[in-house]
Amino acid sequence: MASISILGAGGFGISLAVMAQNEGHDVTLWTKFENEASLLREKRTNERLLPSVVIPDGVKITSDISETKDADLVIMAVPSFAVRETATRLKGIVPESTVVANVGKGLEDGSLKRLSQVIAEEIPNPIVVISGPSHAEEVSRGVPTTVVAASANRKSAELVQDILMNSTLRIYTNDDIVGVELGGALKNVIALCAGIADGLGLGDNSKAALMTRGITEIARLGVAMGAKTETFAGLSGIGDLIVTCTSMHSRNRRAGILIGQGVSAQDAVKQIGMTVEGYMCAKSAYELAKRARVDMPIIEEAYNVLYCGKDPKDGLRDLMDRPKRHESEVIWLLSK
Repeated sequence: MASISILGAGGFGISLAVMAQNEGHDVTLWTKFENEASLLREKRTNERLLPSVVIPDGVKITSDISETKDADLVIMAVPSFAVRETATRLKGIVPESTVVANVGKGLEDGSLKRLSQVIAEEIPNPIVVISGPSHAEEVSRGVPTTVVAASANRKSAELVQDILMNSTLRIYTNDDIVGVELGGALKNVIALCAGIADGLGLGDNSKAALMTRGITEIARLGVAMGAKTETFAGLSGIGDLIVTCTSMHSRNRRAGILIGQGVSAQDAVKQIGMTVEGYMCAKSAYELAKRARVDMPIIEEAYNVLYCGKDPKDGLRDLMDRPKRHESEVIWLLSK
């Protein structure tokens, strides 16, 4: 049995808490909002995010982050915009040897840094990234799920594997933390585009093309940033892309559907009522592609639609009317 502290009481944080408690671990669930902690202690459920999921009485719910000080494993399960703040709160609380695992998927706005880089700037702990096709709604119900734990420190990744892996959650390890993080972050943008395609009434052919060319773009940027090509054929690449582009559990897809139906991007995000990482990541991904001088036409059109008011139909037309290419051709902006 291990002592696990989960930082963030959103859907995935709760689902991990339920799963870990059911496996016999000592679990603490933290939120920075005392009113949220109080409500969760009283109701033992989040009726908005996971209405049918009951948080076991054995899960300690707190707004005092010092409760994490004796944890064998700390899991950060907060949105990308809250990662730096949450990591800062951990300073001086957990020993430097404690492994910190992050399940958030995104890039930091402005700096364009991967979330593990953000965490590393705030605390010196070993860092693991957990990613893959893993909707909270299914993890909390014990639906068989497979993810990857990536770290530059193999022993840290194996610790996460040893503690969290069980009969319903299979975990592989990986040392390509760059590829795993970029795959998990950028697939949200492609999933939002997949939703737009659905909202426009396009077909299966269109979505298959979007997903295939989308993972090609993600891999192209990833390799330019030092990732391994094969990572994007794995769980944090095509695996996560498939589930996020095709499931109605996906906030990104649902927001995209609204945009395709004519709702503005800002209003679509508001209607979802929860964090839509793909919306925030589209801007960061666009800027990162420009910085790395990598051609990413789908990401560029997503940016134009989400932030520049471009009609999705015009974005689709411009994608289809691009110059002829060989399928395996790699285009670098430097060569143009």
